[in-house]
Amino acid sequence: MLKVITDIFIILVALEALGIMILEMFGSQTSLAQKAFSLPLAYLKQPETKVSMANQGLYNGFIGVGILVTRFSFPTVAIYPGLFLFIGFVVIAAIFGAITVSCKIIITQGLPAMIALIFLLITAG
Repeated sequence: MLKVITDIFIILVALEALGIMILEMFGSQTSLAQKAFSLPLAYLKQPETKVSMANQGLYNGFIGVGILVTRFSFPTVAIYPGLFLFIGFVVIAAIFGAITVSCKIIITQGLPAMIALIFLLITAG
């Protein structure tokens, strides 16, 4: 049962990263992005912002895909180290985002990743 809960949180973190990717790459000039990122719509509509957001989205996509590929395709001995790496990146990004942008990032993005890491630590041992 613990393994199932761990997988649920792992998948949640990956899907959240992929959702952020979609929003940043394809929806950065919408009111949804304005609300999600707490940025003025006029700023989001600037061409430079669109390119910057798309680049950020690409990295979020790499993280999401990396988590899923690691969990479901890697050899058994590589799953835990790979997941610690990718989900650790999400935790670090959430902490940095909370410090530099908004404290809500630590809850929305960081908390699921931290819970996933805790469950990974429990199930890896």
